[in-house]
Amino acid sequence: MSHSNSKNHSQNKAQSNVRVKVIETLLAIQAGQSLTGLLDPLLNGLQGEDKGFAHALLLTTLRHWFATARLLDSLADNPIEELAVRTSIQVGITQLLYLQVADHAAIHETVEAVKKIDLSRATGLVNAILRKVSKNPNKFRKKCDKNHSLPNWLAKQLKQDWAEYYDELTQALRQPAPIFLRVNYTQANNEQYLQLLAEAELTAQLLNLTTSMALANSNINMTVSPILLQSQTPIWQLPNFAEGMVSVQDAHAQLAAPILHNVLQASLGSNSNKLSLNLLDACAAPGGKLAHWLELIESKFAPKFHVKQTDEKPAITITAIDNEPKRNSRIFENLERLQLPTTISTRELGLEILCVDATTWQANDDSKKNTETNTKNNAGFDAILLDAPCTATGVIRRHPDIALLRTEADVTQTVALQAQILDNLWGQLNEGGYLLYVTCSILKAENVAQMQAFISRHTDAQVIEFDDAECNWGIKQDIGRQCLPLVENSGDGFYFALLQKNRNELS
Repeated sequence: MSHSNSKNHSQNKAQSNVRVKVIETLLAIQAGQSLTGLLDPLLNGLQGEDKGFAHALLLTTLRHWFATARLLDSLADNPIEELAVRTSIQVGITQLLYLQVADHAAIHETVEAVKKIDLSRATGLVNAILRKVSKNPNKFRKKCDKNHSLPNWLAKQLKQDWAEYYDELTQALRQPAPIFLRVNYTQANNEQYLQLLAEAELTAQLLNLTTSMALANSNINMTVSPILLQSQTPIWQLPNFAEGMVSVQDAHAQLAAPILHNVLQASLGSNSNKLSLNLLDACAAPGGKLAHWLELIESKFAPKFHVKQTDEKPAITITAIDNEPKRNSRIFENLERLQLPTTISTRELGLEILCVDATTWQANDDSKKNTETNTKNNAGFDAILLDAPCTATGVIRRHPDIALLRTEADVTQTVALQAQILDNLWGQLNEGGYLLYVTCSILKAENVAQMQAFISRHTDAQVIEFDDAECNWGIKQDIGRQCLPLVENSGDGFYFALLQKNRNELS
């Protein structure tokens, strides 16, 4: 064999091996594993262009999974039941329709990959269907793109929940998500970091999300300014990323901590004699919103809370809880990179991170506080950020495996779990305290309907309205606001509802 033939043979072998790894990863996802746990092992075993191609092939196949599945069914003379065969053909279709891979390479290397996973008997079928697609790719691309690429149960629910936005929403969920950055205000501000990006020849745009809320004694007007990263670059190569100057966080996710922070600032303005502030971040892992909250509390660019520090306890105590040990470890990793909290040694701020079940956990049991203070009217927390477990349907652009992993039954189970957590934590919120309920779901059952059910169970819960005229994000709901990922550079699908516990609850 000549040197050039040997080189081509090794390249072809590597290319088909990439496809084998992608097919195996897709089969693992269909068996119930998440992309989050599978992506790094896949990419770490590849080099150079193979790594980029594998990433693009896997994510693009997932984004168009249900559309290419329908196309496959229409092209097959007989139903194809075997999962590995279906998956291999869909990987081939994705290359032909969405990745501009040359026809001969897409077909030949996919057939070779099929052989490598012991499906030689199916090579004729795979070859025939892919050749049929390659003869008229424009026709089949239009057919794939015409409708949604979601499981039918989810598409049906979205049509029921969001009929007005249905076509726009279901098409948007097939697109890659933009990358947004959050500057660590303990180290720099947006203007300083935008300068660093410019010096690194990275293009970015500062966005402004405005919010207005009316409290009993004050109106709150706030602006959150995420940075949209328009250049493509590995995240670890961002300026001062390793030093913790910046984090990757969706634009809408960046609303959560500032909403509670500003509400607390306003309420403390009329209660400056408060001795301490007790805060809870529930379901906190991997810690993005917790880190943001800490950054705001310790920011060099914002006023401090007016709380009196005592010898007995820190002025501000934050408890963060989550029930998954592996995810909890991510909180520590993220805070370490961000060099947070910066003031923990001065006893201005106390931070406790616990691995507990939010449906049953009682803070008083853990902290062994004086039971005399633990009355129904002083349950412990002044504010709770509940980043509730959800179906994560609002982040399908970022995690397209969600469309394959979720089932209709998951929604019912998740709604019940959310209600348990809400009821347990509400009993631990001080009168006059605030609870911000957040999900990354776009299903009303988990969001506005969940809040309506909660309000009906808890007569001491008062909704703090977002001023629709002053909010330039989200869609007003009967309770709270719903963000939908409708346009190219929009944030993910998040829901926000802010509640206050009435002071005059009758025992």
